[in-house]
Amino acid sequence: MVDTIEILCKNNNISKKFPIGSSLLDIYNGFNLNMPYQVVSAKVNNRTEGLTFKVYNNKDVEFLDVRDSSGMRTYVRSLCFILYKAASELFPEGKLFVEHPVSKGYYCKLDIGRAITEADVTRIKERMLEIIDADIRFHRTECHTTEAVRIFSENGMEDKVKLLETSGSLYTYYYTLDKTIDYYYGSLVPSTGFVKLFDLLKYFDGLLLRIPNKENPNKLAEIIRQDKMNDIFKEHLSWNSIMGVSNVGDFNIICAEGRATGLINVAEALQEKKIAQIADTIYGRGMNGDRVKLILISGPSSSGKTTFSKRLSIQLMTNAIKPYPISLDNYFVDRDQTPLDKNGDYDYESLYALDLDLFNRQIEALLNGEEVELPRYNFTTGKKEYKGDKLRIDKHTVLILEGIHALNPELTKHIDNHSKYKIYVSALTTISIDDHNWIPTTDNRLLRRILRDYNYRGYSAQETISRWASVRAGEDKWIFPFQENADSMFNSALLFELAVLRRHVEPILMSVPRNCPEYAEAYRLLKFIKYFLPIQDNEIPPTSLLREFLGGSSFKY
Repeated sequence: MVDTIEILCKNNNISKKFPIGSSLLDIYNGFNLNMPYQVVSAKVNNRTEGLTFKVYNNKDVEFLDVRDSSGMRTYVRSLCFILYKAASELFPEGKLFVEHPVSKGYYCKLDIGRAITEADVTRIKERMLEIIDADIRFHRTECHTTEAVRIFSENGMEDKVKLLETSGSLYTYYYTLDKTIDYYYGSLVPSTGFVKLFDLLKYFDGLLLRIPNKENPNKLAEIIRQDKMNDIFKEHLSWNSIMGVSNVGDFNIICAEGRATGLINVAEALQEKKIAQIADTIYGRGMNGDRVKLILISGPSSSGKTTFSKRLSIQLMTNAIKPYPISLDNYFVDRDQTPLDKNGDYDYESLYALDLDLFNRQIEALLNGEEVELPRYNFTTGKKEYKGDKLRIDKHTVLILEGIHALNPELTKHIDNHSKYKIYVSALTTISIDDHNWIPTTDNRLLRRILRDYNYRGYSAQETISRWASVRAGEDKWIFPFQENADSMFNSALLFELAVLRRHVEPILMSVPRNCPEYAEAYRLLKFIKYFLPIQDNEIPPTSLLREFLGGSSFKY
């Protein structure tokens, strides 16, 4: 009699027996789930695994398609490997860099000693389609790290050599696709035929790898022009290259050699220089007769907007400009007028949770030199109150408004554009794990938020992770569509911060129970952050943006 295991499928809540050692793909086929979209990976006891993963004990299994973030990551990694194989076959002396997400896809740079042409892109795409049609298997090989280092060294892949040599792992793994070898820090689909939909376009001086729409995987995600965002990424990637820190391996070597302090000092100085330049630009507009009266600051969760606003205020004061903060929270409509979300709950993230008419009337009056009485919103009663907070500003004063809707034209549509200066702040992580493994900017922000919520709001990592999908949905609706409206973009990510965050977030992430759905994300983040050699935070200045999350800031929050 063949030994069997029992699998509880979370997709239909049915248990079924399978031969011991069955793959997840065998199990998926055995359940006859007939899911609406291509299954690409699965959660096994709340850990994400590839479909070739073999099961030897009783497990809970949930199958995933690209509508799930873990599934999308698996799909995109697999697509990147196909791109790398095609590019390396057509341009054997070339070098591919998968750099950052932009325009609902991924920007890739292909260095072939000359400019990329449309014909080059067409050839690469055609070869990718041939590889997909051939339905070639992705093979995963586990081995001693020294063996993987030897193999990558022989293939001239020094980025992976540095990463593995500094990771401290005794064993590791690598992937092969025919004769092409590569490394990815998560699962891939079983074979190239699982990749059904993609596109490849020439994009500025590189390539744009297009991926499926997360809500409707039968369609490609719509391209959204993000020229300013792309410029910020390129600027910081160029600076990283000059500093000799393009990937985690480079960074770890610098830390191991005791040179982390210099990197911290330069990164902090670069941010201060950028903030000073923005303040100087605002001052310069006034000198040219086009005085800024209202500064609007927006950005997604955990971008460091509050600390940025405080540091910008200091730089404005050095230009003889008096900043005055205005809180959007005080302009909520009465609670019984608050719009409802799809679940019937109050939607406080909606633009229309704000009393737009009152806000615009008061801001216009202030900019015209009139005195107004500012409201205070009482969160207990759900009503605005007036406590005699009267304000009149002079020609040296500039109002600063920070909030998720600050760049939405609807918020300040009655205010003259010449009076406004718009700033978008986000943690745009520009260091990569290696040439083909990017670090999602959302991971940087999620780690910041986990730490801040734990330290200052009393939330566990499990609670923060459980809310994250809702937070991201709000950002997609109310923040990201308006980011290109900004006059300036500020990258709040610091090159060294993930190495600092590691020491703080590891114990918090390790406290997430294994029997809850959030464990999958906690486990992934733990695995990811271990690539960084940890560094101490004692040399990070008290004015650093990172102090907003670590503690020890000289600013009041």
